[in-house]
Amino acid sequence: QVQLVESGGGLVQAGGSLRLSCAASGRISSFNVMGWDRQAPGKQRELVASISNGGSTYYADSVKGRFTISRDNGKNTVNLQMNSLKPEDTAVYFCSLSNAGYSLPYWGQGTQVTVSS
Repeated sequence: QVQLVESGGGLVQAGGSLRLSCAASGRISSFNVMGWDRQAPGKQRELVASISNGGSTYYADSVKGRFTISRDNGKNTVNLQMNSLKPEDTAVYFCSLSNAGYSLPYWGQGTQVTVSS
């Protein structure tokens, strides 16, 4: 009952920037967390960043200082600004929304980010 649509993926050179966006619709609680996961071929899926409705953020150590997550509660959107990109950032990035009181999040279809060296 929640739909997530990602945009902004693409190909960029190392050191460049990219901005991912995700629009959520449907049954969304006022208390929720939105975020981004990524998965590279042969590697385990990892949480990159998340942000609560109140603005509390989390970042994986590998992206701290380079990525910034933000959201617009009125528009039900979340963004991931990715700067100083590295080849190891190459992955499929998935947007998520977790409603308070639910055990599992909703996921978008994913968007490919490729960073060339």
